[in-house]
Amino acid sequence: MTDVKNMSLLDLLPTSIRYDPGVIAIAQALDEQIRVAVDEIYKLPLFSRLDELSDEEADELAWQFHVDFYDPALPLEQKRELVKNAFKFHRRKGTPAAVEDLITILFGEGKVEEWFEYGGVPGRFRVRTSDPSATNERAQEFVQAIDSVKRLSAWLEAVILEETIEARDMYFGGMLHIGEFITIG
Repeated sequence: MTDVKNMSLLDLLPTSIRYDPGVIAIAQALDEQIRVAVDEIYKLPLFSRLDELSDEEADELAWQFHVDFYDPALPLEQKRELVKNAFKFHRRKGTPAAVEDLITILFGEGKVEEWFEYGGVPGRFRVRTSDPSATNERAQEFVQAIDSVKRLSAWLEAVILEETIEARDMYFGGMLHIGEFITIG
């Protein structure tokens, strides 16, 4: 079977005209145009190459798939992840898992805690994250992202930024003494 990408029109011509200089020149000129068209054709199956999308393709697919929280200024890898997970987001929209997935893509790791897990007000939830980029400067973006996939009846109560510090050469000690004192006097 002939591979269209590596084929030349000269291979298809009959021997009676294959060696004519004018025909050779035309075939070579058309070969270049055919290669450009074939390269474009290979880009058509988008789902098999979501990890290779260009900025423009990711933007177009995000619009087409109705990605709720999408910013064209995001880095290309985050755009690809949002497009890749668009159907999953729509299927799971309104669940804590959808909020966690979106937070993971945009801000690193995160965990949703429902009101009953921490003794809060019914209908509220909070988000725990250890991503240092979830700061006051990005707070509005963070809230918009969560609002795009959360349940409409749920309200974000707090975003808790957790910080872990690696402690080295830290020692703990303790002592317990149980006894009686007798004084002779």
